[in-house]
Amino acid sequence: MARGTVKYNPFSELKALQRSFFGEDFLSPLRGAVVPTTDVYTEGDQRMVVEAHLPNFALDDIDISVDEAALVIRAERRERDEEAEKRYLVRESSMSFYRRIVLPERADEQAISADFREGVLRVTVPFVEAPSPRRVPISTESPQEGQASQGAQQRAEQGAQPGDTAPLGEVGYGAGPAPDSASGSPGTAPSTGP
Repeated sequence: MARGTVKYNPFSELKALQRSFFGEDFLSPLRGAVVPTTDVYTEGDQRMVVEAHLPNFALDDIDISVDEAALVIRAERRERDEEAEKRYLVRESSMSFYRRIVLPERADEQAISADFREGVLRVTVPFVEAPSPRRVPISTESPQEGQASQGAQQRAEQGAQPGDTAPLGEVGYGAGPAPDSASGSPGTAPSTGP
């Protein structure tokens, strides 16, 4: 590399333009500001907790609601400075906070509670108990065998004997075809001539 060459920086002109508009350190006004933060976590399978750090807010400035399966936290602070010595009549400054947190399906919306201590709002969302698994019994008969045994049981209750045939429309194993109405014999057509 030759001596005296300067490495090209494509962002140097952009930085110079930034310094001319905002000064050397344009983020300095935000460094001293306290920005509200929000932590959302679960405590086991029992509850979800939302902690909103709201310094400089009073209890009357905060509003909590549940809207369309979401927890909504709003806070707005207004300060009024009325001094007779100054020329302005009312000087207002405001600060606001808004968070919308979608609630899990198991959230018990009716049992949500909140407390506010030392600038920290803590909202507790309990969960309803998850349904426990249900045991399904296992049968050793196939569904068709089960239907046949039910049909046989019903016929026995009505006084039918084991060799009797099942009525039309009822399926029965071991029973022959229904008798022909004209001849009385199962499955044969009546004879018409010699």
